[in-house]
Amino acid sequence: MSTQPDTAAHSTLTSLLQKVNFLQGISDAALQKLVGSAVRRSYSAGTILFVEGDPVVGFYLIESGAVKISRVSQDGREHILLLLGEGDSFNEVAALDGGPNPATATAHTDTVIHCILRNELRQAVSQHPDLAWAMIESMARRARHLVGMVQDLSMRSVKGRLARLLLDQAEANETDSVPRMLTQEEMASRLGTVREMVGRALRSLATDGIIEFDRHRIVILDQERLRKEAEV
Repeated sequence: MSTQPDTAAHSTLTSLLQKVNFLQGISDAALQKLVGSAVRRSYSAGTILFVEGDPVVGFYLIESGAVKISRVSQDGREHILLLLGEGDSFNEVAALDGGPNPATATAHTDTVIHCILRNELRQAVSQHPDLAWAMIESMARRARHLVGMVQDLSMRSVKGRLARLLLDQAEANETDSVPRMLTQEEMASRLGTVREMVGRALRSLATDGIIEFDRHRIVILDQERLRKEAEV
């Protein structure tokens, strides 16, 4: 990990914050408060940023790269809750309530993040109610995502959950293909199953002519049929 002085990153962070969806409506004063409080840090792929259950440090925003948010079951199996990229934020809940980190964050790729310490965030939120409301809305959207995950795990087959994951990944990349950033093991962790089941579901979708495999990506051949699989 490397850390750079805040002043060297102010311009970049201001531009980044202005692109974050849930911060679009906050005042310039609130924005600059965040900029002045942030510390820029660089991590190599595989580095653990923080561990589930440890005391909270602060709130994080991704400048570049990808961060994996996960939890580990008692039997040692990892479940990926989120895979976040540029402009995404994480650890808002712990930063606001002061409780321990609810999950583990790991640099999925080489990553640059900005950390705003809890005390600094608390001060910013108390001084700028528009920032407080923006963060509440962000956490509400995250809660909806988690509710959707619970529904997927309880009501959809592995094949249906995989179809939804492929659609979401393609939408995020604005293409009809999915770069193979996630291995089958990581897909399994994200879908709450095992690698063998993911492999079987992928082969089934390919046999049905819904997807095909390229060297570094999964190509969606029939998006409508994939959507139907996701609804099963």
